[in-house]
Amino acid sequence: METVHRTCPLCEAVCGLRITLDDSGRVADVRGDRDDPFSRGYICPKGASLGRLDEDPDRLAAPLVRKGGEWREVSWEEAFAAVEEGLARVPGPARAVYLGNPNAHTMAGALYGSPLVRALGTRNVFSASTADQMPKHVASGLMFGDPMAIPVPDLDRTSYLLMLGANPLESNGSLCTAPDFPGRLKALRGRGGRLVVVDPRRTRTAALADEHVFVRPGTDAYLLAGIAHTLIAEDLVTVRVSANGLAEVAGALRDLTPEACAAACGVPADVVVRLARELAAAPSAAVYARIGTCTAEFGTIAQWLVEVVNALTGNLDRPGGAMFARPATEAPGRRRPYRTGRWHSRVRGLPETNGELPVATLADEIETPGEGRIRALVTVAGNPVLSAPNGARLGRALAGLEFMVSVDPYLNETTRHADVVLPPPRMLGSGHYDFALLQFAVRNYARYSPPALPQDGRPSEAEILARLAMIASGQGADADPAALDELVLGQMLRAAVDAEGPLHGRDPAELREALTGADGAERRLDAMLRLGPYGEWNGGDLSLRTLLDAPHGLDLGPLEPRIPGNLRTASGVVELAPRPILDDLARLRASLGRAAPEFVLIGRRHLRSNNSWLHNVGPLVGGTNRCTLQINPADVARLGLDGTAVVRSAAGELSVPLEPTETIMPGVVSLPHGWGHEGSPQAVAARNAGVNVNVLTDETVVDALSGNAVFNGVPVTIAAS
Repeated sequence: METVHRTCPLCEAVCGLRITLDDSGRVADVRGDRDDPFSRGYICPKGASLGRLDEDPDRLAAPLVRKGGEWREVSWEEAFAAVEEGLARVPGPARAVYLGNPNAHTMAGALYGSPLVRALGTRNVFSASTADQMPKHVASGLMFGDPMAIPVPDLDRTSYLLMLGANPLESNGSLCTAPDFPGRLKALRGRGGRLVVVDPRRTRTAALADEHVFVRPGTDAYLLAGIAHTLIAEDLVTVRVSANGLAEVAGALRDLTPEACAAACGVPADVVVRLARELAAAPSAAVYARIGTCTAEFGTIAQWLVEVVNALTGNLDRPGGAMFARPATEAPGRRRPYRTGRWHSRVRGLPETNGELPVATLADEIETPGEGRIRALVTVAGNPVLSAPNGARLGRALAGLEFMVSVDPYLNETTRHADVVLPPPRMLGSGHYDFALLQFAVRNYARYSPPALPQDGRPSEAEILARLAMIASGQGADADPAALDELVLGQMLRAAVDAEGPLHGRDPAELREALTGADGAERRLDAMLRLGPYGEWNGGDLSLRTLLDAPHGLDLGPLEPRIPGNLRTASGVVELAPRPILDDLARLRASLGRAAPEFVLIGRRHLRSNNSWLHNVGPLVGGTNRCTLQINPADVARLGLDGTAVVRSAAGELSVPLEPTETIMPGVVSLPHGWGHEGSPQAVAARNAGVNVNVLTDETVVDALSGNAVFNGVPVTIAAS
């Protein structure tokens, strides 16, 4: 037996794991790593099942090429040659790339996604971000100048937490990296703090809270506007950061009174006022809002109002409030205006955000004839047929592509349309560092997990993506992927010696010689750590070697105030009243008197699931992790339903088993995300197929500012089947 220590790669909590391997390399046991200073031994059912996922017999063992509708296992050389031949037929502007959610959980996705996009020579870039959190990025970009500067609640020191559209007892947290989120919330209450959860369902998180407030799905922006209005009207404002636009915010919210907002969101006006007063009076407080508020019609306005309330109560960038992490690989930035809409989608004219287009228009761009139509697609670790709105239409569109290549360990609802599938090695055979997730950590922390197993004869995921980039850029299937790493390293080191700072004037070749690492990915990590805020090239002592010598991870300290140093706005201060958001408020006001549909649909999280990733792991399927329609018993009785029901929307219809429960508001129904595996070659998933909720979501409805798909508050009708 051998014991290895790794970070769990299955969600955003970055828990440390202690994994026991037998002499054949199989996982014998997985436990929480009690010596990890961040997670302290916490583990959830997903992490405990890591071995079952890593050793899933349905994971592909070799590349597949599809000819005449039949799949054939081929060598890696033949697979890359097929990719070269397929991409060569399609010019850059007619190519597209889709980057799925798992890219945030791998080193390869973080390091090689951008070079691949550049090599493809296209503006047709899509990702899971516009099916999830793009409103948060846009609001942060407009307010702080950096779309990745996302404040997180200082969970371990706050005395009051208002949480909207989030269920971390089942999601483990999102855009808020906090292992043992449940324990941190219990500690908040244990030290006399207060937790208030706003949600259309009485989730496990809401059941833990001091108070649960029901809200109509998709209307969180009204509730937050009423809170901000109250803070201003009652002179409860204490802005502690340098900021522009307070007067403009006051003017923009003048008519969004608690009474007006209560009529729209269903939260009584006196509750809206009380929440505002409690936030203002608390010794420290934070507002935290997640996917339920992002995947909504006014997603960006809601995310802006979250930070407006944090700022108005004096809790932005303050211990116990909403603070910014300082990740170990953070690179220096420069001030410049944040912009969206630098280009627009060809068919619907939707704006670019953060260099990508909304996934809600991917099918349009494939199906609509004309110059620039997408004819070839590269997908990396994603399943948009299940995760994008109107997934059934997208599946049909993918079948019409001239060429498609997927980097994925499975044949699934999306990759079955590919011409070539390139499976990366087992997770335990790859190094792991959380570049993306540690930007949102509630405590500064770093941990690197080197590969625990040999590569089993296949290239690493990093090499797969590097070779795809070399092929896409015209260098051919035989080009050396190491050249890409050296190119990126050279650019990084030259920028460091050209900038004012401790390395100014140094020889980049000398710095390159000092780097360590077993491969290009590790050497790039080493450079980023050395150049980062704790790095040995920046006055600290952090490097790859430091992390290799600390297998349980390193605690880098609590969050500290960072404004104005981390701001990238042209003004150098927080912009409380960005013009694009103030303009979009007209859309919010216009919908104030709109009649509510009889029923609206929302999603839900399961502790033992993560989108469509984990439905082929037996221990994680069944029990509460089922694809059912949650509905209030009063609605069941009123409609005379029994057993199953037909749910219809503007996009499609589904027949779904019912799960009556008092935990959901009348007039609201809920289906979980990531199901719909009928006919899948994944055996366990096929036996527990469920239905794809995104048959019901409408790809024509998006948040105007971010292009994010709207999954929350979808109008539906319910009828007996």
